Amino acid sequence: MKWSLRRDGTPEGDPQSFPQQSVSGSGDEPTVLIVALDGFLSAGSGPRIAADHLVSGHGDVVHSFDIDAMFDYRARRPTLRFHKDHYLDYDAPRLDVLLEHDLTGRPYFVLAGPEPDFLWERFAAETRRVIDDLGIDITISLGAVPMGVPHTRPMLVTAHGTGPELVDRTNLWSAELVVPSSAQSMLEYRLGSWGHDAAGYVAHVPHYLAQIEYPGAALVLLEAVTDRLGLHIDLTPLRERHASAMVEIEAQIAEQHGSELVSGLEQQYDAFTRGAAQSLLASDEDLPSADELAGQFEEYLARQRKDGD
Repeated sequence: MKWSLRRDGTPEGDPQSFPQQSVSGSGDEPTVLIVALDGFLSAGSGPRIAADHLVSGHGDVVHSFDIDAMFDYRARRPTLRFHKDHYLDYDAPRLDVLLEHDLTGRPYFVLAGPEPDFLWERFAAETRRVIDDLGIDITISLGAVPMGVPHTRPMLVTAHGTGPELVDRTNLWSAELVVPSSAQSMLEYRLGSWGHDAAGYVAHVPHYLAQIEYPGAALVLLEAVTDRLGLHIDLTPLRERHASAMVEIEAQIAEQHGSELVSGLEQQYDAFTRGAAQSLLASDEDLPSADELAGQFEEYLARQRKDGD
């Protein structure tokens, strides 16, 4: 791939280095790119689980990024299997744009894989060229962050976009914060500066469940996407998976006598939804400490990791 970046971040170089495939929606349906990266905005593995649900395994790869140059192998070591006297099944990281179709045959694109650790500006500029060449009307990103909320209440979702007209719901929680950036959030910022429509959703995941797979995060993200775009995606398996996870979570809480901790979060959540609280962000004053939560959920986390292995 022969191209470089101008000072404003736009790509220049060989136009043939990008795909020329374009897929248009029928009627008034926009052509959409759904971005679900596994990285900083991945509490409860929400975006990764959502991406797994959106990707059928039969879609066409329309663009592949040079992830080898963008991935920190020492920080996120890929796995492989050792069998007796040799290695098998190296799980090489991939960052691809795939063409998928919903149950009615409507096309949509998915950008999925590990969040780039390096070369963010190159990643953003390359994504812009892909968006232009595919005729993408809007880019929707999916994220999840740990928050001081209980798993027993409806999960909040913060909507965002490059313009107010692109934010399709009123956020119950709103604040102005200085937060660490991610390749995904920077991409949306860059797309806005380049005049591209981009929006997204961030699920608020209970912070004591942020390090394990929490299917509920993926479920609320995909419900937001399908409601907005009218995509027909069967979410039944994901709902069943979430229901099963909730049963196990409740069992572990009861076994470890963690109901008082959850009750405190419920009171804070309920007060907030009544307009009495100022923030749901976890703090030492308002929430149980990390050590307290770790003690209550240690057995649950250990079981999850064992099942995952």
